Amino acid sequence: MDIINDMLKTVTGITSGLWPEPSFATPGLVGERLRPCPGTPNCVCSEHSDSPEWVEPLAFREMSPDEAWKFLKEVIGTMGGEVQNEEEGYLWSTFTVPVFGFVDDVEFRMDDAEAVIQVRSASRLGFSDLGVNRGRVEEFRRRFADRSGG
Repeated sequence: MDIINDMLKTVTGITSGLWPEPSFATPGLVGERLRPCPGTPNCVCSEHSDSPEWVEPLAFREMSPDEAWKFLKEVIGTMGGEVQNEEEGYLWSTFTVPVFGFVDDVEFRMDDAEAVIQVRSASRLGFSDLGVNRGRVEEFRRRFADRSGG
């Protein structure tokens, strides 16, 4: 199976040159907020409500900000993500799409004044992700709602 995955990664690496250049910019905060999406359907973000790529942030009820942050890291792990960088109130993780090996960057910012965690999920390559990033954020939201009892 590893040989097949390696072959698929090679083929997709070669063909990815046929797609638009990666929209990947170094993850991080811009002016204390998550970066807006570049206007492609392979990105969603909760920080910019006037954007068509907007998604609701992750609400945490009946959890302190510290408990919500700890739970967030647990969910990232159980969903197959890897934490790449964590700073005060900010976390960058990556998720690798099975078989093809595409990497998605998923960023989080604690907004304890609003009792939410802001989120941005974006594919590094291509134009459309067939709803993968939006679906991922919705799964995070479902798990937070289940944990918070609502």
